[in-house]
Amino acid sequence: MPTTETQVLISGAGPTGLTLACDLARRNISFRVIDKSPTHFIGSKGKGLQPRSLEVFDDFGIVDDVLRVGKFHVPFRAYDGDKVLGEVDLHAGRNPTPSTPYASPLITPQWRVEENLRNLLHKLGGQVELSTELVSLTQDDDGVTAAIHHNGSTEQIHTKFLVAADGGRSFIRKFLDVPFEGETWKDERMYVGDVRLRGLDRDAWHSWGKHPDGWLALCPLPSTDSYQLQAQIPPDEEQEPSLDIFRRIVAERSQRSDIELIDASWTSLYRVNIRMVSRYRVGRVFLAGDAAHVHSPAGGQGMNTGIQDAYSLGWKLTRVLKGAPSELLDTYQEERLPVAATVLGISTKLHKQISGETEENLRRDAVTLQLGISYKEMSLSRRATDTKVKLSAGDRAPDAPGQTADGQPLRLFDLFRGPHFTLLRLFPSTDAAPQFTNPEIKQVDVRPASTRAANAKAAAQSSKSSAAETFIDSEGHFAAAYGGAENEFILVRPDGYIAWLGNASTLSDLQKYLATFNLNL
Repeated sequence: MPTTETQVLISGAGPTGLTLACDLARRNISFRVIDKSPTHFIGSKGKGLQPRSLEVFDDFGIVDDVLRVGKFHVPFRAYDGDKVLGEVDLHAGRNPTPSTPYASPLITPQWRVEENLRNLLHKLGGQVELSTELVSLTQDDDGVTAAIHHNGSTEQIHTKFLVAADGGRSFIRKFLDVPFEGETWKDERMYVGDVRLRGLDRDAWHSWGKHPDGWLALCPLPSTDSYQLQAQIPPDEEQEPSLDIFRRIVAERSQRSDIELIDASWTSLYRVNIRMVSRYRVGRVFLAGDAAHVHSPAGGQGMNTGIQDAYSLGWKLTRVLKGAPSELLDTYQEERLPVAATVLGISTKLHKQISGETEENLRRDAVTLQLGISYKEMSLSRRATDTKVKLSAGDRAPDAPGQTADGQPLRLFDLFRGPHFTLLRLFPSTDAAPQFTNPEIKQVDVRPASTRAANAKAAAQSSKSSAAETFIDSEGHFAAAYGGAENEFILVRPDGYIAWLGNASTLSDLQKYLATFNLNL
C-alpha cells in the first residue's frame, strides 16, 4: 500500500473543514482535505452567518463575496392561516458601528458559504478530494497513519495531525470511542428542504405557528430562487420527506391555495440532537465542528461554532509545526469546549422558545452573535501589568476606522488581516519603538486623533524609522473601543483575540510570551 506524507489531514469538507483548509493554505502548511461524498453539498442546512464568522471571512479577504450572496435583516412575518399576525425584525437596531462592521446575522445558504470557501481554497492552490473516505487510523508519538478509500483503491497517509471535521456522525469520533454526551429528542423532528415556489414574496421569513401538527416556516434564500422549508412534524409521522409531503404540509398549515411548490432540490429529516464531546483532542487527532458538538438549528449556532473551531485551531497547528511546544495545542480544547457548551445551551433554549415549550423571551445578544465570546483568564490570555486599556486579554479585538500617516483610509481589520500576530503600540512618544525581525509579528504605531492635524508628517517619518506601520485614530474610534495610554502595548492573536497587555517596562514579559509560540522580538 503506497504511503504519502502531509502535515495535516482534514476529514470533512463542510464549512469547518474548508475554513481550516483555507487557513492552513495561507500559512503554507501542507494538508489534504477529503470528503466521502461524491459531490459537493447542495442544500441550505445552516443558513445564517453570525457577525464573528463574517469577521473570519474579512480576515480571509472574501467577505465581499460572501455579503454579495446574502442579506441582513430579513423580517419574521407570522401568520394564522391566511391572516398576517405581525412582522418583526429580530435584529432591529443592530447596525454596523466603528468597532463592529458586521452587526447582525447574514442570511445565506450553507452551500454558498462552502462555495466561497472552495473558491478561496482553489486560489490558494488547494482542492477537496471527493469520494475519499477515511476507514481506519493509528497514531504514535510521531504522527497519525490513516487509510483512505478512493475509487476502489486504498491509500495510506502519514500526517503529523488529523482533524475530524466529518460531521455529527463522525467516523473518527466513533473510531476513537470518544463519548458524544447529551440527548436526542425523539419527539422533536422536522422536515427541512430547499424548494422553489410561487405565491409568496421574498421580503420576509414566512411562518405559521398555530397548526396542531406543528409550525411551518418558509425563508427566502438570497442569491437563489429557492426558499428553505422547515416544518415541525408529529411524533407518529413515519414518512421520509418528499415534494408531495411538503405540498400537503404547506396547504394544510397555511390554508392558502395560491402557494404552489414547484420542486425540491434538497430534502432532509432532522432529529433534534443536543450533544457534545468532553474532549477535543485525542493525541494527534482533533475534533471540530459537528464532530464535536451538534445543536438545534435555532439561533444559527452550529455552522458558526464550527467555523470558529477551525479558526482557533489553524494558527495553533501552524505554530507547533514550526517549533512551538506541543502544549499549545491543549489550549484548543481549553478555549473551545466551554464555548460549545455555552452555545449548546443557547440554541437549546431558543429551540424551546420557538417550539412553544417555554414563554421565556430570549434576546439575541453579543454571545448569540458570537461577538461576546471571550477567552479571559485562560492560558493564552495575559496582562503583564495594570493598563488603561478597557478590554481584557482574551477579548475580541474590535475594529476601528482611521487613516494612514498620509491620510488614506485604514481600518484596524486591514492591519489584522493575514496569518500574523499584530502588536499595537498606543500613543507612542518620540522614543524608539521596539524592533521586530520576525515577519510573523506586525508592529503598528497607534497615534491619537490630534496627529492628523498636527503631526502627520512627523508620524510618517517616525513610522519609517521604526519599521512600524502607522494607524492614526483620526476620529477617536480606537480610543473609544480600546482606551489605553501612551506606550502601552496590545498583542492581537492571528484569530483576532487579545493575547497580551502591557507597557514599555514589561516588554521582557512580552518576549517570554512570544517565545511560547516560537516567535521573538
